[in-house]
Amino acid sequence: MKFVLFYHSVLSDWNHGNAHFLRGIATELLARGHQVRIFEPGNSWSAENLMAEHGWEPFRRFHEVYPMLEASRYDPATLDLDLVLDGADVVLVHEWNEPRLVSQIGRHRRVNGGYRLFFHDTHHRMVTNPQAMSKYDLANYDGVLAYGRVLQELYEQSGRVARAWTWHEAADTRVFHPWPEKRGEGDLIWVGNWGDGERTAELMEFLLEPSQRLRLKTRICGVRYPEAARKMLDECGIDYSGWLPNFEVPPAFARFRVTVHVPRRPYVQALPGIPTIRPFEALACGIPLICSPWEDVEGLFSPGEDYLVAQNGREMERHLQAVLQDPDLRRELIRNGLRTIQARHTCAHRVNELLAIEAALRAAKPIPAAEEVSLL
Repeated sequence: MKFVLFYHSVLSDWNHGNAHFLRGIATELLARGHQVRIFEPGNSWSAENLMAEHGWEPFRRFHEVYPMLEASRYDPATLDLDLVLDGADVVLVHEWNEPRLVSQIGRHRRVNGGYRLFFHDTHHRMVTNPQAMSKYDLANYDGVLAYGRVLQELYEQSGRVARAWTWHEAADTRVFHPWPEKRGEGDLIWVGNWGDGERTAELMEFLLEPSQRLRLKTRICGVRYPEAARKMLDECGIDYSGWLPNFEVPPAFARFRVTVHVPRRPYVQALPGIPTIRPFEALACGIPLICSPWEDVEGLFSPGEDYLVAQNGREMERHLQAVLQDPDLRRELIRNGLRTIQARHTCAHRVNELLAIEAALRAAKPIPAAEEVSLL
């Protein structure tokens, strides 16, 4: 089949964690013999910021790590949908695209038919900024692929879409897998962006303060850390190393002994059950994981077996100490986490789910034929 994917960016993961999963899905589709074309705007904020800070080198490295992936960067004013969607069987439009483009693709499907069309939502804006999401016209889409059941239910209740499915993110195990441990680099590593104030207090309680009290050798990687945050890290004795290409996270994990997951507040309070990409990737790399509180309402993992959960900062401190001092506990967490990822949460599993959704739609109803409707 021919898949056409409209992403904000596949080339850049600067403050764009969704790129990790999207790369894995495209790679898996190509590995199975499908045609894949990826389109991203030429002025995407992620790629523009990455270029401004680091130049061309990250883009060169991207092509080394993902030699199968190519992205066509387009100008929205001149994008020819008749040309780029010619022969498409399945079209995925990620939610970090402009509402105008989302609507244009929907109208193209209504006029031309011939392909399945999905909107892919991997963010909390449906709850935290519903006014912004209301600008997306999804009337001509087959439905929404939502990365959590609670988000799926919100779309179903909204009446804006014909249907919705849960389609969680997952680990790209071609890139995220255990590396041989390199002892001596440090104790604790955290990979994540500052979070626009959505988890400042949580980072203090579950990361900075436990690290300081235990005198751990800690490294933090990520972007958009304001000056006050960088000063705070320095005062806590934490090494801040800035942006880390996502495909370099696995070897970085191998140089440390434990990591933590501190979800943003909307995923704890308003959208429970959505872990985001980080736990999938950490477990796939075989590094022990400790999480601040989030409710795994969908039973994706086995808390207490795949990873530990700390209800407060002091419990995080105790868990960190236990993992660092008890090699049996470390081995058990690594073994359980890897087993869960490999059994249920790889990009191969998600491609299976996507193909099953497409097959079910095909069996239930033919793809809509073209209609004589103006695009104006």
